[in-house]
Amino acid sequence: MNKKAILAIMLAVLLPVTGYLLVSYYTNRDVQMPPRYFYDSVNVVNANGKTTYDTVWHRVSNMHFINQLGQHVSFDDLKGKIIVIDFFFTRCPTICPRLAVAMKRLQNSFPNNDSIVQFLSISIDPEHDSVRQLRNWAEKFNVNPDSWWLLTGNRDSIYRMALNEIKASVADVNIDTAFLHTENFFLLDKERIVRGWYNGFDSVAQKKLVRDIPLLMLEKDRKRSFKEFFKGLLKNS
Repeated sequence: MNKKAILAIMLAVLLPVTGYLLVSYYTNRDVQMPPRYFYDSVNVVNANGKTTYDTVWHRVSNMHFINQLGQHVSFDDLKGKIIVIDFFFTRCPTICPRLAVAMKRLQNSFPNNDSIVQFLSISIDPEHDSVRQLRNWAEKFNVNPDSWWLLTGNRDSIYRMALNEIKASVADVNIDTAFLHTENFFLLDKERIVRGWYNGFDSVAQKKLVRDIPLLMLEKDRKRSFKEFFKGLLKNS
C-alpha cells in the first residue's frame, strides 16, 4: 500500500473522530447536567507523584417493597433505570392527590419509556396502605403499573431510607421527620445517586424535572454511544 493510500485511510478515520469529539465537547459544555449532591468519601490517588481526588458519591441502598399489584419488588429490580420518587399516603386529603396528578403528568410525558425511567410513590403510612388501598389509589389516578409503582413496606425502613439515603430533610428543611410529608419529587440516576429534588406544585421546577430526565438518559448512553460510533466507523472504512 503506497503512502497516499495510507494517508487517505488515516484522514478517513481521524477526521470523523475529531469531529465527533469536538461536538461532544461543546455539547457537554453547553448542557448543564443535573448535579450530584451527597458523597460518602473522597479517595486520594497518587499516580507518579501526582495527587488526584476521586469523589465517592452516595448510592441509595437497595430496599424491598410491595407494589400495587402485590408484587415483591426492590430498587435492584430497576437496575439501569432513572428513578423519580415521591412520598404519599392514601388517607391524605391535602397534598397527596395533587402530587399524584403531578406524577401522572410526568408519566404521560414519558410514554413507552418504562425500560428507561420508573416513577415510585412510596407510602409513609404502610400500616394502613395495604395492596388493596394502593390498587384503589392507582385506579383513581389511572396509574400505569409498567412505569409507575405505588409502594408499601416496612415503615422504619422507609423513613430511614427517606431521611438517611435520599436526604429528604435536607431537601425540605420544614419536614416533620416523625411523619414524612413533603411536596418534593426526588430524582435518582441509573446508579441510584440523588441528582435533584423538585417541588411538585411548582410548574417551573416540574418543567426542569421533565428536562433533567432525558439529560440523564443521554448521560447513561454516552460511553456506549461513542463505542458504537467508533465501531461503525471502522466497519464502514
